[in-house]
Amino acid sequence: MDDISPWVRRWAPLIPSGEVLDLACGGGRHARHLAALGHAVLALDRDPDALARAAGPGIVTAEFDLEEAGAVWPYAAGRFAGIVVSNYLHRPLLPGIAGSLAPDGVLIYETFGAGNAQFGKPANPAFLLAPGELLAWAAQYGWRVVAFEEGRVAAPREAMVQRLCAVGAAFPPLAALLAPCQPCNEL
Repeated sequence: MDDISPWVRRWAPLIPSGEVLDLACGGGRHARHLAALGHAVLALDRDPDALARAAGPGIVTAEFDLEEAGAVWPYAAGRFAGIVVSNYLHRPLLPGIAGSLAPDGVLIYETFGAGNAQFGKPANPAFLLAPGELLAWAAQYGWRVVAFEEGRVAAPREAMVQRLCAVGAAFPPLAALLAPCQPCNEL
């Protein structure tokens, strides 16, 4: 589990009991971590080989290409106690993500930001967040921001990133403040 994003590791304990969506789960590094925390996890990806690696106890896998023409967000309103997205951006999914997050749910999102081209891929602006874009999303959907970072990171490789942990309006206000915090130097 060493390859778990420190951002996801830090904020995952805030997710209330319930089902968690690991969107674009890849090989399942976060799905396994979330299952180990006691969550039922739905690991979604379009790659069947990645899903085979993601499968495990407490994890249901689903093969679905949400970027395919005509694809419709398949999940009900308020279904997920948590949604985790790491290193993936497809803006048309945002209304679906927002709608499927429970009113007291937690969104943990991190991906590449503007300026990343200087470090490699992704370099296409369509796959890079504009400055402050995650904060704008939080405001648009009425999420309360628990934590936000934007800038250059050195690990796991040099990149420009944005990271957000946000909660729904019904999330208990003090719960985020009382959550255990790993040392920030681990991020």
